Amino acid sequence: MAYVPSYIKLYESGELQKRRDILYEKLFSCNLCPKQCQINRHKHVGVCGVSNKIKVSEFVLYKGEEPPLVGDTGAGGVFFSNCVMKCVYCQNFNFSQKGFGKEFNVEELAEKFLWLQNEKKVKNIDLVTATPYLPFIFDALIIAIENGLNIPLLWNTSSYETVETLKFLDGVIDIYLADIRYTTEYAANRYSKTPDYWKFAQDAVKEMYRQVGSNYIFENNLLKRGLIIRILVLPNNIDEAQGALKFVAKLDKNILVSLMDQYVPVYKTKEYPEINRILKYSEYNKVIDTMVELDLDGWIQEHKLLEGEL
Repeated sequence: MAYVPSYIKLYESGELQKRRDILYEKLFSCNLCPKQCQINRHKHVGVCGVSNKIKVSEFVLYKGEEPPLVGDTGAGGVFFSNCVMKCVYCQNFNFSQKGFGKEFNVEELAEKFLWLQNEKKVKNIDLVTATPYLPFIFDALIIAIENGLNIPLLWNTSSYETVETLKFLDGVIDIYLADIRYTTEYAANRYSKTPDYWKFAQDAVKEMYRQVGSNYIFENNLLKRGLIIRILVLPNNIDEAQGALKFVAKLDKNILVSLMDQYVPVYKTKEYPEINRILKYSEYNKVIDTMVELDLDGWIQEHKLLEGEL
């Protein structure tokens, strides 16, 4: 029997509609993210750069996610504009930092979800940096369900989230794709202007784990429900990645980890000489060694890296 996304049950019970209404109220004094800016987004933009409009950079058949998320077609990438984190190395800086994108209404967003499912045959709806847009996403989801949406929702997040907001996603999101960027205040502040990142990320990952656990549901080699932790290894910062791996191992060694090596020095990295280069093989291999020592499973990558010692 084909997997039925968890949001169907919430829709049928009316709970999804109740949560949508509560989320819309939050636009008058927004506290959806850890910044807790309390801005009335009907009149102003929040710290995240988002008002009461939906803004998306692109809707795309995306093959860049982990293998069980893309299958033979791809994930249904929905790349929302703006971001509460200010990562100096962000590869998506044009829309995450500079706010490039196009405005859509709720009905159009629902149509795009259905277009990705029905026309592009995606395996999931991959919501990227979507937290400021939650009220509209829930509204669009309800419309899309009524018109036949039946594939899992994937929450693609930096993990800079509040537990309160993540609880709205309980029973709505089947797949969490969560980054762990940093485990120290220094690195989080220097590279992303979020000194409290690790404080929030630890609790956020634990909440995502509480919701979906490590009892992964696969169907024809496609992930339908579960948590994947992504760790991007930064040059001269392998201790951050190793710390993240140790946190995951302590939480549950069955959690799947994606250890990423594709860092490239873009955007503002010229101002940060220690990360203004690609990763070295030796750096990445040391983090792989830690992953093996901790008996963690998942994915490693094989991109062209710099030769040389640490």
